Amino acid sequence: MTDIRRLPAGRKIILWVQMTAAILMLAACGNTPDPQGSAGAGASTEAGAGSDTLIYGSGDYTRINPAMDEHGEINILIFNGLTAHNGENEVVPSLAESWEFDEGTCTYTFHLKEGVKWHDGEEFTADDVKFTIEAIMDPENGSENAPNYEDVEEITAADDHTIVFRLSAPNVAFLDYMTMAVLPKHLLEGEDMQESDFFRHPVGTGPYKLKDWDAGQAITLEKNEEYFKGAPQIGRIIFKIVPDDNAKAVQMESGELDLALLTPKDAKVFADRDEYTCYDMKTSDYRGILFNFRNEYWTKNRDLIPAVCYAIDRQAIVDAVLLGQGVPAYGPLQRNVYNEEEVEHYDHDPKKARQVLEDAGCRMGSDGFYERDGETVGFVLSVGAGDQVRIDMAQAAAQQLGEAGIECTVDIPAQVDWEAQMAYLIGWGSPFDADDHTYKVFGTDKGANYSGYSNEQVDRYLTEARRSDDPAVRREAYGEFQKELAKDPAFAFICYVDAAYVADARIRGIAQDTVMGHHGVGIFFNVTEWTITDQ
Repeated sequence: MTDIRRLPAGRKIILWVQMTAAILMLAACGNTPDPQGSAGAGASTEAGAGSDTLIYGSGDYTRINPAMDEHGEINILIFNGLTAHNGENEVVPSLAESWEFDEGTCTYTFHLKEGVKWHDGEEFTADDVKFTIEAIMDPENGSENAPNYEDVEEITAADDHTIVFRLSAPNVAFLDYMTMAVLPKHLLEGEDMQESDFFRHPVGTGPYKLKDWDAGQAITLEKNEEYFKGAPQIGRIIFKIVPDDNAKAVQMESGELDLALLTPKDAKVFADRDEYTCYDMKTSDYRGILFNFRNEYWTKNRDLIPAVCYAIDRQAIVDAVLLGQGVPAYGPLQRNVYNEEEVEHYDHDPKKARQVLEDAGCRMGSDGFYERDGETVGFVLSVGAGDQVRIDMAQAAAQQLGEAGIECTVDIPAQVDWEAQMAYLIGWGSPFDADDHTYKVFGTDKGANYSGYSNEQVDRYLTEARRSDDPAVRREAYGEFQKELAKDPAFAFICYVDAAYVADARIRGIAQDTVMGHHGVGIFFNVTEWTITDQ
């Protein structure tokens, strides 16, 4: 048997991933579906499912609350915003049919579509919009989306179909942020915006409405025949809860699922098979190591983070874990028009990593790890359970860090403790305006800044970019932001991942050229146009 300890770093990762894949394949073979119980792709074996039903392999939901939680693939099926994004990720009308901006008073006026109904039959009005955004802005509600609207000074419902936002300062991404799902005031007024039972029984204006929610098993949606943009073609969409990546592949093979986001190695199993269609979609979704600056370890050892960055062989991880379906990452805007290429990429360089450590006074210990002030240089890297790609990345990165003399242990907790953890294998990224997933992620004390990162220069450049609609000004500000972030890293960036979707070939209308967001979110943007053919 090959001694993995004697192999070069890149080869070790490849061998380790191959061994993992082999074990998973054997496990899958040990659970071969009963041939009388499934009929291959598109069988839709869920009770009551048929040719007018699409079964999607989904992560679990404890609530559907777009105002408080940023991510959720299901949100766009149930709710609408005033604006939406098209296939080119451009802002287009949705609940608002038009708008204008008064530069002198920094005021947006939106004219809403008339005759739009909530799923319970009540009329949608401007009061619903005012209620939703004010709820997000209320610090008592703790929404991670609040930074998107912190410039809003006043919201006025001029009449049932006109809503006016007056801002204290320009926010060039404001129309992007108006894609936020609008919630019904008549069902949520006076409710707890974190705990209300509404978020287990959501009512929206979207193309699908909730039919049933079997906790931990499935969320069933049925089409909204009264949808203001026209009823969808597919009658029902079932979000079948399959939190484990490997189980999704097995259920895709057995016909229990019609559509799923799979790992690259699992998706390859379905390539060149007539009964499936594989979609390798570009995303703005990156992975990296988030350092928890609230943890005392990083208060003392923040200057060692560049060593962590130099120790990671990003291309080896892309090749071995993603099978080439991604690119090495050096910053948060690589898939954005304002990306700055001329920053420190932290290309793999173990010698530089060791030099950073030694320049900081670290000395190699007898166990092969550096020490500083009598303590081993190293940290625990947490990663969410069920996401096999992230687990593989974390294991690979830990191995590479060890070879550079940094002790890294991977932990897979059932529940992430954001306050107590040392580091986390994070995923972020947005295909929309550059303000999205930068201002609130890296800005001091912002709603999605889970690392506790703070840098005055970063704050200044992000604010400058947000407040100008001049592309030249924004380019300079974002360029300086990225340079400062590279000098003082919040994350050790690893890679951008492609979204490997696999679908029953009978599903037509999926737009494969759209740049996806975090977790591949965005595939349902044109779901009303999808169909399921008979063959």
